[in-house]
Amino acid sequence: MAAEKQKEPCKKEACDIQACLTKNNFIPQRCLKVIELLQSCCEKCNNKSTHCGSVSGLLKTKPK
Repeated sequence: MAAEKQKEPCKKEACDIQACLTKNNFIPQRCLKVIELLQSCCEKCNNKSTHCGSVSGLLKTKPK
């Protein structure tokens, strides 16, 4: 488990977003909290996770 966590540090957050979107008819505004958790994770690991590529697109849907 520890090796997987280092290899893909933000996998859990990305999976949480997918689950939230599925539950909320794919409306990103209903999942802002989990999207922000992924963004935070990506910042902590300097975007060294394959899951960080999708966060920028999700953040564009975030209301200003």
